[in-house]
Amino acid sequence: MYDPKGLIRESYRIDGIDLQQCRSIFMDWAIGLPQDMDGPTQIKQLLDHYRPENPDHPMTEVLTEGQNRITVSGRRGGRQARKNQQ
Repeated sequence: MYDPKGLIRESYRIDGIDLQQCRSIFMDWAIGLPQDMDGPTQIKQLLDHYRPENPDHPMTEVLTEGQNRITVSGRRGGRQARKNQQ
């Protein structure tokens, strides 16, 4: 489970955190994900760890959305995507 800065862990500890704040934290986490790391696998591991005790938490919703989007669309952007467009 990849969360070296504890961003996801801490989001679950913040009382009253809302969906927008969770989305912002998730984006920070996703940006820090190494390119060679499988995003959907990491999100699944986070969900497996946090969802059982936090099924209604906004971060659980964001992680679920993120897992569905990455699985469907794949990762885009960065140097490799720009090279492929040329």
